[in-house]
Amino acid sequence: MSIKHLLLVGLLGLLAACSSNKATVLDDSLSESELYAIAQTNLDANNYSLAIDSLRALESRYPFGRFAEQAQLELIYAYYQSLELEAAKSSADRFIRLHPQHADVDYAYYMRGMTSFTRDRGLFERFLPLDMTRRDPGAARDSFNEFAQLVSRYPNSRYAPDARLRMVYLRNLLASYDAHVGHYYLKRGAYIAAANRGRYIVENFQQTPSVGDGLALMVEGYRQLALDDLADNALLTLQTNYPEHPSLKGGEFRHHVEPAQRDAGWVESMTVGLLDKVMTPPSMNRETQMEREMEQQYQSALTALPRDIRAPQAERQQKRSIWSRVTFGLFD
Repeated sequence: MSIKHLLLVGLLGLLAACSSNKATVLDDSLSESELYAIAQTNLDANNYSLAIDSLRALESRYPFGRFAEQAQLELIYAYYQSLELEAAKSSADRFIRLHPQHADVDYAYYMRGMTSFTRDRGLFERFLPLDMTRRDPGAARDSFNEFAQLVSRYPNSRYAPDARLRMVYLRNLLASYDAHVGHYYLKRGAYIAAANRGRYIVENFQQTPSVGDGLALMVEGYRQLALDDLADNALLTLQTNYPEHPSLKGGEFRHHVEPAQRDAGWVESMTVGLLDKVMTPPSMNRETQMEREMEQQYQSALTALPRDIRAPQAERQQKRSIWSRVTFGLFD
């Protein structure tokens, strides 16, 4: 580990230790709209801890209000951005349980996958050059399954394309992890386990960069077990489909003890920038909603007016005859 990485982690730790979030006391007299406006202001300013306080207060004080469901969605997002991943996951599960038919429930499914996706990619993983393919794949499997559930249930969701992209990355990650495991078995002399792990990669992770590694594991494992026919079949497949694989030197198989070293671009391109962004919750524009409510109130008030003081022009416009329309009102 380089000195600059240690210094960076130390600086970030110091800043985190020195920062203190003062408890925010929200006035009990604040209305639902005021609490929601405060929460939106804090979200826009990336003050997620303050946004959480406002959203929780809104949800507890006005559980059946017009902003309650939107506040629950935005609370998931605020928890996630604060790296309170378990709270975000619990909030997503709760929303799915309470509102299974909600128009935006797909966002809760998406964020549930995002919490697992980010679980092993915290502070140290973001700033230190760690090989994610050697990490425990439990969170990656959970995330893949949760994104798969979103894509299966809501294939036309606006979050589905992002989820599919993350599933491709996770599938590559899981395949590469199994390749590392297979090579560990080879080094330990567990040739049956190594060959079986290679076959598992080939059968379950087609179209990933690790399929060549899986075939190489099968070739070496079967050779060590004196299963020449199986080894030759695996070698032929490797030579035909992956002629540039590092285990092939001049077309001849040479055992290698580590998975193929690839250009890190396939990982970095998926982890830096594009997949580090999380999609925001479906917006409930305050101005639009307020305008809608004002229009509804206006129409209700207009209907309640006595007939003799309503706008006469509007009455005449509604009662114009066909003759009046044809003559453009000249003979009215």
